Amino acid sequence: MGSSVVTTQPSGTITVLYDGQCRFCRGQIAMLRRCDLAGRLRCVSLHDPLVADEFPQLSAEALGREMHVVDASGQVRVGAEAVRLLSRRLPLLWPLALPLHVPGSLPLWRWLYSLVARNRYRLAGRCDDGSCHRH
Repeated sequence: MGSSVVTTQPSGTITVLYDGQCRFCRGQIAMLRRCDLAGRLRCVSLHDPLVADEFPQLSAEALGREMHVVDASGQVRVGAEAVRLLSRRLPLLWPLALPLHVPGSLPLWRWLYSLVARNRYRLAGRCDDGSCHRH
């Protein structure tokens, strides 16, 4: 389980913090938005000043490494754990929930998530507008 932050978001809302300067990340967020039939997700780029104001406990460095998901109770899940949470909360992702929750498989999912996250610019290229400062 991840850490916890103070949040004032409405009950049932899930905030997804992602790298909005990354093509791969933006593509994944677009897919999540299509899967969010109930409109429960609030997706915010880590580069939005709102993130530092609303979640000062979360470091920009950590946010840049992995997606963070904050539920309405303030529980923070990172990387593979964030994907696991989303697979349970979004009905269209339920087919992914079973393999993601096989007992003892979390280390594998963490490794795979980390591998993709480290190579996301190689997978999808850099920002469209050249504003990326991460390499």
